[in-house]
Amino acid sequence: MDYLQISNQPIIWLLCGVTVLIAALQAYFFIRLARKTSASVSLDPAIPKKAFRIGLITAIGPALGVFIVMVGLMAAIGSPMSWLRLSIIGAAATELAAATNGATAAGVTFGGEGYTLMILAVSWFAMALNGAGWLVSTGLFTPLLEDLRAKVSGGDIKWLGVMSAACSIGIFGYLNANSMIAKGPHINMGVTSAVLGGAIGMMLLGKFVVPKYPRLAEYSLGIAMIIGILAGIIHDTIAV
Repeated sequence: MDYLQISNQPIIWLLCGVTVLIAALQAYFFIRLARKTSASVSLDPAIPKKAFRIGLITAIGPALGVFIVMVGLMAAIGSPMSWLRLSIIGAAATELAAATNGATAAGVTFGGEGYTLMILAVSWFAMALNGAGWLVSTGLFTPLLEDLRAKVSGGDIKWLGVMSAACSIGIFGYLNANSMIAKGPHINMGVTSAVLGGAIGMMLLGKFVVPKYPRLAEYSLGIAMIIGILAGIIHDTIAV
């Protein structure tokens, strides 16, 4: 059997399924803990339900993007491992880069000629190492960061909200900047159009649409993402 046949064996599905099940159980326990905590502070039950619904709707777009990349990844490293990696990490581009780096370190082209079962194992190992740092850091430093956040905010809920928003803007701004800057000094105008389209769409929704139709507030991020995608597609279509 070639490496793809081996990588799709039932035993691989079973082993990968154990990790995916653990991730699903973590999500379940997190939701249960959130419900208990909201009840302990006498929070209006409608607020957690609304927050969960907003998160669920907003996650559809990114999940579809991950699914599309997963289909391509399946052809190179097998379906079970693709399912596993993108279930616990979700960064499709990062996982693809890690698998490619593993193959490159072994001296072959990812998914190309010479990509044997041994090289597949190297790609899998590189993907595991790539995600291990995040998981270890989260487990070790999350409690410390929570204490730091409490000290910086001083217990002020409004200041905490501003700080959290600023951190989110910085993180996603950094990620967008990396995608906007192409090789060399040139700007990737397709990605830039998508970013600007999404940002402008979000501002217009918040200023003109949401005040008139408050129920659309929870869908505004998803709508802005769609606007950004359309802006990028329109630019690339015109540029071609």
